[in-house]
Amino acid sequence: MVKLILASNSPRRKQIMKDMGLEYEVVPSNYDEKLDSDEFTYDKIEDIATQKCLDVVRRSDKNSLVFAADTVVVLHNKILGKPHTKENAYKMLKELSGQTHMVVTSICAINTKTNRAVTISTTSYVRFTEWSDEMIHYYVDTFTPLDKAGSYGIQELPPNYLDKFEGSFENIVGLCPESVKTVLNKLEYPIP
Repeated sequence: MVKLILASNSPRRKQIMKDMGLEYEVVPSNYDEKLDSDEFTYDKIEDIATQKCLDVVRRSDKNSLVFAADTVVVLHNKILGKPHTKENAYKMLKELSGQTHMVVTSICAINTKTNRAVTISTTSYVRFTEWSDEMIHYYVDTFTPLDKAGSYGIQELPPNYLDKFEGSFENIVGLCPESVKTVLNKLEYPIP
């Protein structure tokens, strides 16, 4: 049987895959996700997911299905990555306050035996309420926004921070189960 490998150390992605009943091994990608610009295109995000996948494919045996993903937050066609500092997190959340933004997750999966690859992107929309400076400071100081695209995790937002969302909630968290199934089906991987 083909071994499923998740090229990510994200606890959120691991949980979504586990909730789907998938058995997998974790081999994090070492690919450096630096972007040449913050202008959004689907090709750019799909390329990052593909490069993450290829990095792990090179280290995998010939009977594996390697699965990688990349999630970005996009506001006015600009990618908001991981903030890395509290100051950047504050700035990003201030920009997102009261705005509708896109959350795009691109998935790439490669079967190392057949060299077949499938790439898919899923888009969801999120609208925040108007956040006061106090709300932003509370969120940045209480939660862990530094390792999250756009400086937030939708699953941990306090009540009254989220106005609405459209599309897959799990996609906003980091992985859309329907997209995972689509990719695995295309690569003829059995889904429980």
